[in-house]
Order: sequence, then C-alpha cells, then structure tokens
Amino acid sequence: MGEGISDYTRFTVDLRRHTWMAGVEPELRRLIWQIAVTGKYISAKINESNRKLAGSQNVSGEEQLALDRSADEILMNQLRFSGFVSEYASEEQDEIIPIGNGTETYIVTADPLDGSSLVDTNLAIGTIIGIHKESVFTEGRKSMVAALYITYGPLITMVYSAGKGTHEFVLNREGEYVLSQENMKMKERGSIYSVGGLRMDWTPEHMKFVEHLEGEGYKLRYSGGFVPDINQVLIKKGGVFTYPALKKSPKGKLRLLFELQPMAYIIEQAGGMATNGREDILSIKVEELHQRSPIYIGSRFEVEKARAFLTAAQ
Repeated sequence: MGEGISDYTRFTVDLRRHTWMAGVEPELRRLIWQIAVTGKYISAKINESNRKLAGSQNVSGEEQLALDRSADEILMNQLRFSGFVSEYASEEQDEIIPIGNGTETYIVTADPLDGSSLVDTNLAIGTIIGIHKESVFTEGRKSMVAALYITYGPLITMVYSAGKGTHEFVLNREGEYVLSQENMKMKERGSIYSVGGLRMDWTPEHMKFVEHLEGEGYKLRYSGGFVPDINQVLIKKGGVFTYPALKKSPKGKLRLLFELQPMAYIIEQAGGMATNGREDILSIKVEELHQRSPIYIGSRFEVEKARAFLTAAQ
C-alpha cells in the first residue's frame, strides 16, 4: 500500500490538516485557511501589476495606492462571504466595516499589503492579519485568538499562530500551503538588528541602545518592509526589529492594531517579546483605530535590553 507515492507526498502536512491536528476550533481553522488562500489572489494581483508595468520607468505612487486598495478589496470580499467574520478593520479604511449579519464569531484586522512601496524594487512584501473574538478596543491579550502573516517573496510563505505555537508554511507548486517549520522557537539572544527611522530623529536613549548593539557586533539587516524584516528575525531565530519613538513622532510610525498586535502575538508564541520600550504590545489598550506605537520586537534579551536603556532615562 502506498507504492509509487514519494516520501514528500506521504509525509506532507498541509495547512488544513495541521490546524485540525493542532486542535484549533473548526470555525477558526477554516477562517485561517480561507485567509491563506486569499493570499494567493493578492499575490496574483501583485504579479499582474508588475507585468503591466514592465518596461516603464518606475512604479508610480498611484499604482502603489491602487495595489493597496486592490488587496484590501480582495481580502474584504473574501471574508464577507466566509460566514465567520462580523467586522473587518483595515489600515486602508477609516472605520470598522460590518461585513456579516452580526452573529459571526470573529473580527478580522488587516494590513492588506504591507510594504507596497517596495514593489518596484522586487523586494518581499506581505499581508498581516489579526483575528479577534472580542472588540478590538481593548488589550490585544484579551481579544486576540490568532494571527498570521503572508510573505510574497521568492517563495510565498505563511506564518500563523492560534495560541498553540508558531508555524511556517510554504505555498508549493500544486497550490497547497505545506508545513515547513512547526513550533518555531527563538533563541534567548540573536545577532541581527533591524531599525527604522532616520538616525538624526532618534531619541538619545534609543541611540544608546543601537550603539550598544553595534558595539556587541550585531549585524544590520533592514529592508524597509515590516513583514520581511520580522520574518527574517523569526526565521533566523533571534535578533530584534525596532521602529522607535522619534523626536518628531513620539508615537512612532507603525499601527498598533493592524501591524504590531499580530506580529507580537506570533513572536510571543515563538518565545520572543514585543514592547513599546516600556510596556508589552499586547497589554496596550487600543483607544483609536489607527493608533500608533513604537516597537521593539524579537528575542527576549534584546527587547529587555532596549527596555533597560529606555527606562533608565525616566
């Protein structure tokens, strides 16, 4: 029995099987799978845009904006008919959008296309998703039940957590998401750092933290895209990503609900940490839909070290 079946086929675990084996509740695992499939449609839209622009001088700002909107529409329309989602909140929308009849179980938050300004450089970009069971206007630790991100690069990968560890899947040639790494775990300490914001705008405390990393021999790895940079820290099993409070932007750049909460959830499930420099990201109450926050996320050692530098100034 099983003759002629390769070991690859015999031992492959796809996303649906994995979430079932992990004991994820039925509606949630179907929703995770549906969002992962939607990533294939977004990827196709990105490729369509790149082909259309082949031979042109550059990707215009208008085209990038259209790509963001297209990704948002694709995701919202897919979720509208899922039967599992009552509300949809997106970085592309000014308010929460009711998309169900009000009896559905979940609320979905999304950054539909993080890093779209990198499309013309052919660097990786991504989609970030948070899944909540309670109102999003609370602490992430109280409302979130799952999070995932999809990376559109040389490979399309999807990393998810439903509170039972952090797991990576790769989209194969047959169009299935297959398990690549299960129960990913970050080291206590890494060797790379990824830092955003202009150096001239950094606060003195943040500057001292970065200079400490440099003095310890940490290697700078920064693409300008949140998804690929977080993905690198996770895949390399250590290090830190930070987009700090700036002199001109004390609340930082990245959005708490759409970007930071989902990544914090995933990284914590892999044994890492995520703070704003003082307080855990998942303990910060969401007061506004597009609320921003500084971020230090990655291995526990580096994040705790950042907290030490920042709180020493108080």
